Amino acid sequence: MSPEEWTYLVVLLISIPIGFLFKKAGPGLKRWGAAAVGLGLTLFTCGPHTLHSLITILGTWALIQAQPCSCHALALAWTFSYLLFFRGLGLLGLPTPTPFTNAVQLLLTLKLVSLASEVQDLHLAQRKEMAAGFSQGPSLGLLPYIPSLLETLSYSYCYVGIMTGPFFRYRTYLDWLEQPFPGAVPSLRPLLRRAWPAPLFGLLFLLSSHLFPLEAVREDAFYARPLPARLFYMVPVFFAFRMRFYVAWIAAECGCIAAGFGAYPAAAKARAGGGPTLPCPPPSSPEEAAALEYDYETIRNIDCYRTDFCTRVREGMRYWNMTVQWWLAQYIYKSAPTRSYVLRSAWTMLLSAYWHGLHPGYYLSFLTIPLCLAAEGRLEAALRWRLGPGGQQAWDWAHWFLKMRAYDYMCMGFVLLSLGDTLRYWASVYFCIHVLALAALGLGLALGAGGPGRRKAEPQAAGLAPEKLREE
Repeated sequence: MSPEEWTYLVVLLISIPIGFLFKKAGPGLKRWGAAAVGLGLTLFTCGPHTLHSLITILGTWALIQAQPCSCHALALAWTFSYLLFFRGLGLLGLPTPTPFTNAVQLLLTLKLVSLASEVQDLHLAQRKEMAAGFSQGPSLGLLPYIPSLLETLSYSYCYVGIMTGPFFRYRTYLDWLEQPFPGAVPSLRPLLRRAWPAPLFGLLFLLSSHLFPLEAVREDAFYARPLPARLFYMVPVFFAFRMRFYVAWIAAECGCIAAGFGAYPAAAKARAGGGPTLPCPPPSSPEEAAALEYDYETIRNIDCYRTDFCTRVREGMRYWNMTVQWWLAQYIYKSAPTRSYVLRSAWTMLLSAYWHGLHPGYYLSFLTIPLCLAAEGRLEAALRWRLGPGGQQAWDWAHWFLKMRAYDYMCMGFVLLSLGDTLRYWASVYFCIHVLALAALGLGLALGAGGPGRRKAEPQAAGLAPEKLREE
């Protein structure tokens, strides 16, 4: 593990006991105490580069105050433009930010764009009430007021997820501050249930990264190996990549659980990133609060089992970095300048790659996803319905195997980063996933979408994914 990885791990682990300290505190201590801890961590790890986050916050707040009715698009343009400046500092002869500064800036971008969207929704709801001449009452997920500058700063620097996520909305943050009877919200047992696989994942990461180091792929000797060995190598590389993020995101979720952050009654049907989808009145007594069943779905960032064992590429996306996936679906996919599912996915993946950074490997990997989505959707719609139950089960196993190999292949671009290294590796395996996806897409187009009863019999093969994203 690198020194930066050890620092991330320490930050994640200390957030757990800090969470227990803040859990039963009052709203004021939670707000300013959590902000003080987060700002302290930022100053310690980023030093003077903390100024970048402050500039981004002040710029967003100014846009919210100036144009509350259209601040979402303005905040998105401002924060994403600042990312370009932020990443080009070295080219301008200015000090290059630390990796920790980059991590803070990434999560801050998501939070500020979301905040601007929440403020815009509130402003539009208030205008509708004024036009109607009566109040419609509080709406689910709507902010009660526009946050002040200090409140915006406290949300931005809250220590929860400040470097690794999960992403959360201002409404989620406000619900934590005003949580009724926080002592009745379970923390220890949910934390232990969530944390138990993390040590195993950590050991698997150390073992796989030691046996199959990524640096070997950058050496000339690697390309003298036979084709099967080169093909196989991307499997343990992606395995180590998954184990690393599983540990980080589980630890980050445990920090939230310790503080009771993101806890809602199970009846609210909370969604990762977005929060409750159904109204659920707050409890009126400690006894009533203790009798409720709670979950932490709002801050759930990874579903390890479904990530590994779901069948389709699109499902794998849904269960990975779940709060950020919600953000992308809500603020990027929905506003894409096209109605085509594949093209909207390509637009979303393009901006996701930009959010991650400027390395060519991000773009090569993320922009391979829409091709895989189109291929699996077309081929499944054309062929799967023709098979019997046994054939469909065999199809799903084959689909799962190819889905994992597609993610292995795309991961190489994500970790190698450079254009030369990524294309060199992909060329050494003959661009197999690109070729296979194009062949599957061509076959699916040639065969058509299936019989006349196809759409009613199995709508999930081609239509569920875009509908699901629209709902989210």
